[in-house]
Amino acid sequence: MRRKLVVGNWKMNGSRTSNAVLLSEIVAGLAASGAASAVCVPAPYLAQCQAQLAGSPLGWGAQDVSAHASGAYTGDISTAMLQDFGCSHVVIGHSERRAGHGESDAQVAAKTVAALAAGITPIVCIGETLAQREAGQTDAVVAQQLGAVLAAISTDDVAKLVLAYEPVWAIGTGMTATPEMAQYVHEILRNQLAEKNAVAAAGVQILYGGSMKPENARELMAMPDIDGGLIGGAALKAADFLAIIHAAD
Repeated sequence: MRRKLVVGNWKMNGSRTSNAVLLSEIVAGLAASGAASAVCVPAPYLAQCQAQLAGSPLGWGAQDVSAHASGAYTGDISTAMLQDFGCSHVVIGHSERRAGHGESDAQVAAKTVAALAAGITPIVCIGETLAQREAGQTDAVVAQQLGAVLAAISTDDVAKLVLAYEPVWAIGTGMTATPEMAQYVHEILRNQLAEKNAVAAAGVQILYGGSMKPENARELMAMPDIDGGLIGGAALKAADFLAIIHAAD
């Protein structure tokens, strides 16, 4: 059985004061949860997470990382920097990075390789736009995005991945894929993983990342290949985030 994983993606939100309250409320409410959980926060708050969450069941990580180890890459963050702050996870290839910063499949693959080499779990985001879905291109788009990553990593490294299927049309829009729609894509992704490493594929956590909320979390995570969620807005409210985590139990 794959353990469920619920990860909060704070995006560009937070302050030292509000973070302290939010993190303390989440940790206080995690007692007896069988699911794993983490928050991926803006880089300036990684030190705060390390200080406040060390020794707690709530993990922490970053929202992006450079493929380069160091050098003249102004504004970028290296894996060594993430290691300095105890990061367990890093979000890679989020649709907002792909669309807003022009990140290519090749760049996403290179960042994944860097994270794996540093022992940080990459949460690799994959998903189609509304136009691509309406054109019947969902299968091809997600296969291309995942294929670029799989081509860049070793067979053994498949087991170290976490995937997040995020239908772009369902992020922040209030629209959500039905459990059946999401399961269809999650199954495609797991089958593609299995082509690289069948044994490892059975253990890879594939999260759903399209407007999962307390109201739909249990139904979505009841699907056989949906192993948790990458949570946006709901992760900024302790009660909502905890409700999703407990729905995964």
